[in-house]
Amino acid sequence: MKQTIIDLLENSEKKFANSTFFVELLQHEKKTINFKELKNQVYRLGSGLVSWGIKPKDKVAILSEGSSKWIISELSLLYAGAISVPLSIKLEESSDLLFRLNHGDVSCIFVTGRHLEIIRSIRSQLPKLERIMVMDYLEEDSSPLDKTKGEIMYDDVVKMGDMYLVDHKEEFLKIGQSIQNDDIATITYTSGTTADPKGVVLTHRNYTANVEQALNVVDVKKGTKMLIILPLDHCFAHVVGFYAMLHNGGIVATVPYGKSAREGLRNIPLAIQEFKPNILLSVPALAKSFKKSIEASVKSKGKFTEKLFNHALKVSMVYNKNGYNKGTGWTCILKPFVKFYQKHVFSKVASAMGGELDFFVGGGALLGIDLQKFYYAIGMPMYQGYGLSEATPVISTNCERAHILGSSGILVSPMELKIVDSDRKELPIGQSGEIAIKGENVMAGYWKNPKSTAETVQDGWLYTGDMGYMTKEGFLYVLGRFKSLLIASDGEKYAPEGIEESFQANIPGVSNAIMYNNQSPYSICILDVDKSVIPKGKEGLEYLKKYLDKYTRGGEFASLFPERWLPSTFIIADEPFSEKNKMVNSTMKIVRNKVEKAYAKRIKYAYTPEGKNYLNKYNIKAMSID
Repeated sequence: MKQTIIDLLENSEKKFANSTFFVELLQHEKKTINFKELKNQVYRLGSGLVSWGIKPKDKVAILSEGSSKWIISELSLLYAGAISVPLSIKLEESSDLLFRLNHGDVSCIFVTGRHLEIIRSIRSQLPKLERIMVMDYLEEDSSPLDKTKGEIMYDDVVKMGDMYLVDHKEEFLKIGQSIQNDDIATITYTSGTTADPKGVVLTHRNYTANVEQALNVVDVKKGTKMLIILPLDHCFAHVVGFYAMLHNGGIVATVPYGKSAREGLRNIPLAIQEFKPNILLSVPALAKSFKKSIEASVKSKGKFTEKLFNHALKVSMVYNKNGYNKGTGWTCILKPFVKFYQKHVFSKVASAMGGELDFFVGGGALLGIDLQKFYYAIGMPMYQGYGLSEATPVISTNCERAHILGSSGILVSPMELKIVDSDRKELPIGQSGEIAIKGENVMAGYWKNPKSTAETVQDGWLYTGDMGYMTKEGFLYVLGRFKSLLIASDGEKYAPEGIEESFQANIPGVSNAIMYNNQSPYSICILDVDKSVIPKGKEGLEYLKKYLDKYTRGGEFASLFPERWLPSTFIIADEPFSEKNKMVNSTMKIVRNKVEKAYAKRIKYAYTPEGKNYLNKYNIKAMSID
């Protein structure tokens, strides 16, 4: 059966024509777009693109903050038969942006005014780029558009479309109708946590299949309101954010982006209050930020309120256990207390989150168990899911009807999954190995990279590179990168992510932790620390050692990990890990190989007698820098 993204919009418009699809959160007003208006705007811009010269199979990039125009623009270029190359607004033009535009054979780009000068500055290095459409307004210091260089405003393309539709509507619609399931919809570049980014080729059916799979697990009703905080270039935002909502008649909003990235962040709580979402689409980094804000707000109300909140939190966590087994055994006696705290303590927090939030959907990285327990306790569960771009991306998720905190949930349906060893032989239930999946959501391959495609997809199975195991109850547990396993000197392999996340959760002031062992005599850990929290100099190093010792025999966290896996010493990072120094990618994941490369000399030094001593000269110096 043919089911393209074009078919998805056409069918949804027939079912939900006059229902609201998108709410534009503006400074002084709300602007709504219903399904009928959405399709109409897509027709106008799409036909304008055809009139402008966009042809089927052309690669068209989108470099824009989230808005209704982003969604309209992508749907429009798909109706014109083109292929979308969605780009992160955080990419630096000197390297990552230039690489993607050239590697993706991009001939046209849609940009917001604030990104126009970036594209102009590198245009001489983009021989295939012929057209630039500016989606909103020109910055005050921008020079006028140069039509001789193919620059044009969004509204002017729409006007071209209005004229084109008068005599060519059927001709335009035939382009979209001719698109088949296996035609390419997007080339989505991976974030590159372990290597250079690859262009993940996703077809129309990849998207519509993953929408159907996800909706078989997570219930989205007509009128359900979802606020997308994630950038719209994310594959996750595509499927769960707007295509799933389009399919079931949901309502979507994005955070107003303002005049700067900082203003965009400040707009998040304002957007939550204004839109009052039922579902928030977020990532762990933002969830941590929300948690800090909640705790700071509680603390500001005085000692009594803080003590009451913390007690209520503790009681609720004991009652909830791991979600699926809440209130079992003796903890059933806590039920009236939990109900009381929900009504009189946590309801105030819920009000700050709009008052109508049912749950978060978390993606992008593994979500710490403590964070999950916190949100579950205050009555706003953050359900962890698992996926990757190569799977379009959703593979599994926790949901209201089936959840275990700490797991990555149940599989979307229909889809096959197996766990394999290093020889790709299937392992029994309960054993850890590489996660492999098969289904209509598996990518068509990597753009212009047949070697990596052949290594990753074999006989329809996508080998994810992630390690995990399945339980007999059908829950998936993801343990970390299969290919980034640490290897001890005796050949034992283990995943570092659990240890790293535990350090970040349990050591105040540790922002990030990266474990290292490449068949070395012992493991070490690179710590990115917040020096406003941890004392300076030697005192700070002693502080960190005291907390790390809690993981050894007799310590508070001694039972969490085998002692042989723990770091024998640690390295203090010279500066915070960030996108600017390339230690963090656009989805806020640590780029492990970049960290290892940047600290190669320090790592080598840590394997000397002098360097093994955590009170070494480099650590003291790093702890003394503001």
